[in-house]
Amino acid sequence: MTSTLPRKDRFHLPEGLIYLDGNSLGPLPLGVTERVEAVMRREWGGELIRAWNSAEWMALPQKVGDRIGRLIGAPAGSVATGDTLSIKVYQALAAALRLRPDRRVILSDSGNFPTDLYMAQGLVDLLGQGYEIRTPAPEEVAGAITDEVAAVMLTQVDYRSGRMHDMGALTRAAHDAGAVMIWDLAHSAGAVPVDMAGCGAEFAVGCTYKYLNGGPGAPAFIYVRPDMVEDVAPVLAGWLGHAAPFAFEPDYRPAMSVERLRVGTPPILQLAALDAALDVWDGVTMEEIRAASITLSELFIAEVEARCPQLTLASPRAAEQRGSQVSFAFEHGYAAMQALIAHGVIGDFRAPDIMRFGFTPLYLDETDVRAAVDVMAKVLDDELYRDPAYQTRSRVT
Repeated sequence: MTSTLPRKDRFHLPEGLIYLDGNSLGPLPLGVTERVEAVMRREWGGELIRAWNSAEWMALPQKVGDRIGRLIGAPAGSVATGDTLSIKVYQALAAALRLRPDRRVILSDSGNFPTDLYMAQGLVDLLGQGYEIRTPAPEEVAGAITDEVAAVMLTQVDYRSGRMHDMGALTRAAHDAGAVMIWDLAHSAGAVPVDMAGCGAEFAVGCTYKYLNGGPGAPAFIYVRPDMVEDVAPVLAGWLGHAAPFAFEPDYRPAMSVERLRVGTPPILQLAALDAALDVWDGVTMEEIRAASITLSELFIAEVEARCPQLTLASPRAAEQRGSQVSFAFEHGYAAMQALIAHGVIGDFRAPDIMRFGFTPLYLDETDVRAAVDVMAKVLDDELYRDPAYQTRSRVT
């Protein structure tokens, strides 16, 4: 079958740049600007408040949720969108603890993204009652899942190294111990094949501004396994999670679907941008994306190790243990990344010494990979990173 990748002509990609940072913020797909302008001018401008009905604004969170669901192996009606990833982590974790009221341990890992752990700590501090968080090393998680654990909360693909947890095996281990499973798919959705329906996990959360190209601040999503929706007690009992929001009842009555995990008024402009951005996925399978991602990543590793010996691979070498990013460690990683960016190759940096590069086959090919390594070799061999201009750290790295 002829590959449909890459689809460079469907993105706004600045001339002369090689963009290897889609794992942090995806580029702007064609059609998004026009869609947002239409929502602003024709719907908001022309219809005013009538657009909630005439333009079906109220249905947009579920419509977009179903489109995301296709990319994470979730059935229709099981994904809700809105709010931020931190809020969705809090919702999932609080609901999980209520499902296991006789247990007091939240299990994560020491490499998890800080905000997930911050949200867990805030919840533990609020609840008291002996709750605790345990964070073993990622490779020790399976052995730490005991009958004390209420919820296992893990990010499938590590944000620093790209190391990937075995979703199926760890979900089974959690269930064997009687725990609730929560997956953070921030670096998985649109990057690697995910089978939420098949793995059986109770919850998954994720953001949409990385591989899904929804734009800065794009809405987050939350998945709830369909058979247990009615058992989920929303700790954030928002107006739009009510079964009948426009009945204006004084007491909360949750919607009888994943909609109960909606909180506030949906961000229509952001949802419209995300909806338009998801058009680029039409006709593409995650299996096709994954195969192309591995090809690009393997080429990148081989070329960097052959031409840039100053760098040390910080990602798993085996492709099946790695997401869609490759990280290298370098003592002068921050300055080297700034030099790369100045010379037309955009990646990013994570403390203390990690240079990250994302591989998105929607708009990258092997020519881009080879050209990027050409620039990397020059930056490193000529020590361009020693220029004082690249030493000062910006607020966002």
